Amino acid sequence: MLTVLPIRYVADVAASRRFYAGLGLGVRQEPGGAVWVRLTAAAGAVGLHDAAVSKGRPPGTTELGFATEESLEEIALRLERDGYAYEVHEEDFGRSIRVTDPDGVVVQIQHIDPETVRRSAAEVTGELG
Repeated sequence: MLTVLPIRYVADVAASRRFYAGLGLGVRQEPGGAVWVRLTAAAGAVGLHDAAVSKGRPPGTTELGFATEESLEEIALRLERDGYAYEVHEEDFGRSIRVTDPDGVVVQIQHIDPETVRRSAAEVTGELG
């Protein structure tokens, strides 16, 4: 079985390690820790989203995002503690936090609500029930 391992090229490995560990990823220290670190999560996936209904994101856009079962309030507390500004958004799938990492990349942490997803999908497809 393959493991999805996106690679983020960063300006400062230590700063990025602290940022992503603060989001809740585990740090797996390996040889070469000054230039490479693997951050682990319980699971991974790749999401595909129709750009036509994505609120302005053009085809080909890629975002770095994480889904969580943890409350967004807990993540927000860690972000505040570590000095990161963030925004909470009501989304078509539930809620999310958007925060900028040390290299200026916006990261989205999603809390997916199945009922909100069902209702939004029904609105888009015209299958309201």
